[in-house]
Amino acid sequence: MTGPIRVLVVDDQHLVRSGFRLILSVEDDLEVVGEAEDGAAALVQARALRPDVVLMDVQMPGIDGIEATRSLVAEDLGPVIMLTTFDRDDYLFEALGAGATGFLLKNADPDALVDAVRAAASGHALLAPEVTLRVIERMTGSVRVDPPGRPAPPGWERLTEREREVLLLVAEGLSNGEIAEHLVLGEATVKTHVSNCLAKLHLRDRVRAVVWVHQHGLLPAGEERTGQDPPTD
Repeated sequence: MTGPIRVLVVDDQHLVRSGFRLILSVEDDLEVVGEAEDGAAALVQARALRPDVVLMDVQMPGIDGIEATRSLVAEDLGPVIMLTTFDRDDYLFEALGAGATGFLLKNADPDALVDAVRAAASGHALLAPEVTLRVIERMTGSVRVDPPGRPAPPGWERLTEREREVLLLVAEGLSNGEIAEHLVLGEATVKTHVSNCLAKLHLRDRVRAVVWVHQHGLLPAGEERTGQDPPTD
């Protein structure tokens, strides 16, 4: 990417938009190119500006953040980082279904916001650690975990043993740096393994990888499965 990362900020509160603009504008590689106060305005702005990243509030009048995200993703108008809060988990999972690339809590540190924007612009998903735990808790509480003897899920056989280890650690909510420390690998090597997993499983991003693992019962709640193959016979 040449030039700064172009960001569209969407929130119905002017003070919130101003705060995000202030945080992002001090970074040489980031530029806020537009603001919108609701989903309808966000679609208009995104179509005109073609931002590299969209910061999207969830609850707004008119077209809310979930519906706007669904439209933005369908039109390929840029990755969306959804701003969420603990008290409305339903928003988090609706946003996941709508295709959001990243999730941040509104009380996140400024550095986390900057890192999320850079990650999204580079084609990577980013989950706040607290949000990752929410995803895991919901998935392990709602998906069916097959009994011993279940077949391996489609695509699992294409992964190497190391890729499987990395994938399961991703699903536990570990960052690339934490995975590298846990497996005694370089962080660049971990990134390569994560990318290979996504490509082989045809998953768009890290968020979908977390969901995929839990949907297939590869990391049951309360059971350590890291580095182990699922039963295949």
